[in-house]
Amino acid sequence: MKRAKKYVAVASKIESGKLYSIEEAVKLAKETSTVKFDATIDVSFRLGVDPRQADQQVRGTLILPHGNGKTKKVLAITDKVEEATAAGADFAGGAEMIEKIQKENWFDYDVIVATPNMMGIIGKIARVLGPKGLMPNPKTGTVGPDIAKAVKEIKAGKVEYRCDKEANMHVSIARCSFEESKVVDNLNALVEAVLKAKPAACKGVYIKNAVIHTTMGPAIPFTFNGR
Repeated sequence: MKRAKKYVAVASKIESGKLYSIEEAVKLAKETSTVKFDATIDVSFRLGVDPRQADQQVRGTLILPHGNGKTKKVLAITDKVEEATAAGADFAGGAEMIEKIQKENWFDYDVIVATPNMMGIIGKIARVLGPKGLMPNPKTGTVGPDIAKAVKEIKAGKVEYRCDKEANMHVSIARCSFEESKVVDNLNALVEAVLKAKPAACKGVYIKNAVIHTTMGPAIPFTFNGR
């Protein structure tokens, strides 16, 4: 693959075969951003699990200490509309929200949260929401009786981590405009969460590879305690 001159120039700063510390990797990630806009800083893991096995799924959520710089639009499907709205939900309602999605093919939001009593009607459009990653799930904290808490956590920078069918995981943790110390804090929080989520059935090396990179920037391999 032919790379742009800017990419080649910044990629030369990364030493081949070296595993950088988290602090070094964050510093390099910010230095090797080649775009003019405020690029996203992403982390990618290659895990030693078999996602086809139910007992080797790796999935969860965490609230990044400093958020990731992205503002998510939240739709709350609940009978506690006033609570959801007060907590910061961009849209809130009950069965009429389901009808709007069905009739208008409406997806002007990033996350759906719901109270348990609404899951029956939400299930009617599960085939629509599921493939888009929008189906509320208790495991990700998007279904629960405390709708205000769910909304506030998402607005505060709550992110989901989940390995795909190839055992890869990708999570956005910051923007290039963040101070290095804040990116380091966010990355440490993510690493800790992923390590704690190691399935008991996983044998051998759990995290095979970990890199940090910016939008259109080169990947920087990093290491940490426990790996």
